[in-house]
Amino acid sequence: MLAVRDLRVHFPITSGFLFQRQTGTVKAVDGLSFDIAPGETLGLVGESGSGKTTTGRAILQLQRPTAGSVEFMGTELTGVTSRNMRQFRSEMQIIFQDPYGSLNPRMTAGRIVGEPLTVHGLAGNDIERRERTAELLSRVGMNPAMMDRYPHEFSGGQRQRIGIARALAGEPSFIVCDEPVSALDVSIQAQILNLLSDLQDEFNISYLFIAHDLSVVRHISDRVAVMYLGKIMELATSAELYENPMHPYTRALMSAVPIPDPVLERQRERIVLEGDIPSPRNPPSGCVFRTRCPIATEECAAEIPELTDRTAGHQVACIKV
Repeated sequence: MLAVRDLRVHFPITSGFLFQRQTGTVKAVDGLSFDIAPGETLGLVGESGSGKTTTGRAILQLQRPTAGSVEFMGTELTGVTSRNMRQFRSEMQIIFQDPYGSLNPRMTAGRIVGEPLTVHGLAGNDIERRERTAELLSRVGMNPAMMDRYPHEFSGGQRQRIGIARALAGEPSFIVCDEPVSALDVSIQAQILNLLSDLQDEFNISYLFIAHDLSVVRHISDRVAVMYLGKIMELATSAELYENPMHPYTRALMSAVPIPDPVLERQRERIVLEGDIPSPRNPPSGCVFRTRCPIATEECAAEIPELTDRTAGHQVACIKV
């Protein structure tokens, strides 16, 4: 379905008013490679500022990559012009993080969901478009009678359902889910996650599920990639990653996930990382995680670790593991 190879997104830093000159580069995404199979969910986790959202936008060509390859269903997208990208837009959709800011407040729910039908020519006339819109709203758990209401008349969970219905309108085979439940209450999160799972089973949709909550990712993902400062630190199946985390960064993230059992919570090892995530403008030499890594040595500053197989399907970027 999707093959990403050595994806890089670098933003120039300029100074000056009339005669701008480049003074540096922000390496938001710096050499990612992964595949997503039909009907599969790849979870992408990491701290804020690690480049997760930029990765999703670069795959969809909403942000043009600086270098690398993004192949979707056999077509290389990085060389496709903005005009020609339109033919892929119905197949590749996105669900945004903010259900409040991602919907046009001047449009009704029916118009928001029905607009992709018009843009991609998926509905013949107004009657057919309205019927299809009602069907989509019903599929995501909304009452079709509410299609003439405006976004401010809905709750956060309802707005996110409208966003999901809008993404489904194009009949996509791949959807980037950019932290779709992070702004919602816990009870609503479970409903949205179950809805996404049901839709995947019904329509065989592939997801790139971006999140910072490891418990959410575990619930929905087939495989999980752990990202730090523009690079993938570890990639494995969901079960393998949670049962046997190998990278020091992954183990630190796992140790921060709350456990409902207070006895186990007190007994388990806590790994507290010192300092903040470095700036992508000036990343550390060698391994980008070495400045916060509890097992780093001088060798880590000289060698950039490659993402290599340690067991079947379990890849780690660390020379000390």
